[in-house]
Amino acid sequence: MKRFPTSALLLAILALVPLLPGCGPQTGQPAVAAGSATTETPREYPVTGVVRRVEPERRSVVVKHEEIPGFMPAMTMPFDVKDAKELSGLKAGDRIAFRMLVTTNDGWIDTIRVVGTETNAPAPEPSPVRLTSSVPLLEAGAALPDYTLTNELGKVIRLSDFRGKVLAFTFIFTRCPYPDFCPRMTDLFARTQKALADQSDAPRNLKFLSISFDPQNDTPDLLRAYAERYAYDPAQWSLATGAWDQLEPLTGNFGLLFGRDVPPEKMEHNLRTVVVRPSGRIHAILPSNEWSADDLIREIRAAAEAEAPGRGR
Repeated sequence: MKRFPTSALLLAILALVPLLPGCGPQTGQPAVAAGSATTETPREYPVTGVVRRVEPERRSVVVKHEEIPGFMPAMTMPFDVKDAKELSGLKAGDRIAFRMLVTTNDGWIDTIRVVGTETNAPAPEPSPVRLTSSVPLLEAGAALPDYTLTNELGKVIRLSDFRGKVLAFTFIFTRCPYPDFCPRMTDLFARTQKALADQSDAPRNLKFLSISFDPQNDTPDLLRAYAERYAYDPAQWSLATGAWDQLEPLTGNFGLLFGRDVPPEKMEHNLRTVVVRPSGRIHAILPSNEWSADDLIREIRAAAEAEAPGRGR
């Protein structure tokens, strides 16, 4: 069993989620496949904000930014850079101005300028930060707790319903506007679903589950419409959300930080994708968005094979 290293990536302000525009491309289509010959002109947005954390090894900087008109409200989140030199000299507390560039399936920033310093800037937070210390932070090998959700068909489901199958689940919200985050997670699930459907020896006791942490907006009808844009197979892939008393401990188990009563500056949603064995024990946790469909397929196959007849658990 393996656990990927933990890394905080996305700080999502759910209190402002209702203000967010449509997720991904304006047409509502999934991201363009890698290797496509189509060249897309990036949309550009001027942004200002305060540096919270610099992650040069990831070519990323976490910024508490101001509202980006026409794109998203004020939020704290990481931004990637194409050139690591853009991060040179940056430190927590720097007030910066920069350009954000967004395409259908990518987003990054450049032309970063320090324009001031925030007084009494908080020290960088450890990773991961958590909302609820009363729930354990789960690792590979732990049993997945049982939670109740409602899926895109309006059916009440429980995580225990997936016992006997390999389960791969991730966390999203459908109005997520930045292509590197929730849209990428959904696109990777779509690619994985399609790839495994074309492999004759792929595990058949497999289910995908996308869990929305925006229950006020993500109704069953909306979740189903969103899934259909990604050509999901409802026999194999479900989308669901639930009440806060179910979502908060579930997401807390994997180091995600947000909640209905949490101040916006304290909210953190780290990208997490989890693979669970048929026994209900966690096989692997994939943080961030730095994995491919092939990586997920490898973990799914390993989870199925680990509990195949004749193997020890």
